[in-house]
Amino acid sequence: MELNSIKPAEGAKHAKRRVGRGIGSGLGKTAGRGHKGQKSRSGGYHKVGFEGGQMPLQRRLPKRGFKSHLLKFNAEVTLTALNQLELAEVDVLALKKAGLVNELAKVVKVIKSGEISKAVKLSGITATAGAKAAIEAAGGSLA
Repeated sequence: MELNSIKPAEGAKHAKRRVGRGIGSGLGKTAGRGHKGQKSRSGGYHKVGFEGGQMPLQRRLPKRGFKSHLLKFNAEVTLTALNQLELAEVDVLALKKAGLVNELAKVVKVIKSGEISKAVKLSGITATAGAKAAIEAAGGSLA
């Protein structure tokens, strides 16, 4: 293969439609723009969502819900993930090093998903009621 022999795939290229080139072309006179009106004029158009002065849909519908920008600072860890960690004492820094939580995480919570069989001491980490019971049943503690 040579650079000068490369060609586009069959059917990938097609001729540009030339409008306004006489009646015989089939695209003369109004050049596919119809008759009169804003859309037929050069430079005449409107913003996205404009409905000719009628109250646009995005303003007719009610505003609903919101997503907190603080969510990126919260993280969750499962009991299964804690069980796989080879540490007796776990804190936020240890979870970040292990790659279990995001580097931005400030608040970490353990959720009851899976099983835990070894004693783990948590410091600076909260847990749900079910997860706390499971950790304490395995001989661990929350500080």
